[in-house]
Amino acid sequence: MAYSRVAPQEGARQRASVSRYWRNMRRHWMLYLMILPGIVYYIVFKYVPLAGSVIAFQDYQILKGIWASPWVGFDNFKFIFSYPDFWNVLRNTALIALYQLAFGFPAPIALALLFNEVRNTIAKRTYQSVFYLPHFLSWVVVGGIVFELLATGGIVNVVRGWFGYEPILYMQEESMFRSIVVLSGIWKEVGWGTIIYLAALTSINPNLYEAAVVDGAGRWKQMIYITLPSLLPTITILFLLRIGNFLELGFEQIFNLLTPMTYSVGDIIETYVYRAGVLQGQYSMTTTIGLFQSVIGFALLWIFNRFARKTEQGLW
Repeated sequence: MAYSRVAPQEGARQRASVSRYWRNMRRHWMLYLMILPGIVYYIVFKYVPLAGSVIAFQDYQILKGIWASPWVGFDNFKFIFSYPDFWNVLRNTALIALYQLAFGFPAPIALALLFNEVRNTIAKRTYQSVFYLPHFLSWVVVGGIVFELLATGGIVNVVRGWFGYEPILYMQEESMFRSIVVLSGIWKEVGWGTIIYLAALTSINPNLYEAAVVDGAGRWKQMIYITLPSLLPTITILFLLRIGNFLELGFEQIFNLLTPMTYSVGDIIETYVYRAGVLQGQYSMTTTIGLFQSVIGFALLWIFNRFARKTEQGLW
């Protein structure tokens, strides 16, 4: 009898919840209409292409298409794991991604904290504009700038010449390529990356700083004990989003900085997929590599999200 009374009540609550949901949609239909293009974008360009992952389990032939191409099971995965070039490409991708995570991820945080300490509004906006500007340059332009700066007659080698040093062909040195990639990436994106952190800084209760001043805390202690802990939720979320794309470095940057002399240390998954998939037509193999890349990203996201949940800051 108790169950018979509870079940109708639960059903009534569910119907009331659904009714409120539809009333809310009718009331705020313009807001839902505004987010509709974003929803359509993700459906068309993110979810629908997932069906193409079946190519990784086929001997895909472009004239036969997905439906008529023969199935080969896990043969493509066995092939790439036994292919020497794959492990070199994976190692290059992982190393560059690790360097970018170690040096590139903290850079916007540090810059946002520096911006937050600037009291002159005009100076602060000027600095922000200067650091934002490189984000709007394409990697073709940035790559050209990097090549010009590091060329034999570039500024860097000219300065070295003043001190009696011989010029260095930086863009052909394997030992310097990864550092150039990381530094150029930081220069281009560090300013743009501060936007979210600066927005989070504005939400900090100013009473906390006033109380800290009364207690005798200086600017450094205020940043350590108030600013950074307040930024921690934002840092955690952005870190999880970044770790989910750990092996996705971006094709444009590497492609525009890569030279034949640095292929052994600079060839990454995206550039290899471009050569093997687009230029050579090995669609099954490159789809297999892309699927492997996505699985690794999801695994890393799941693992780090489990750790983040212990501080109640996880994505789910």
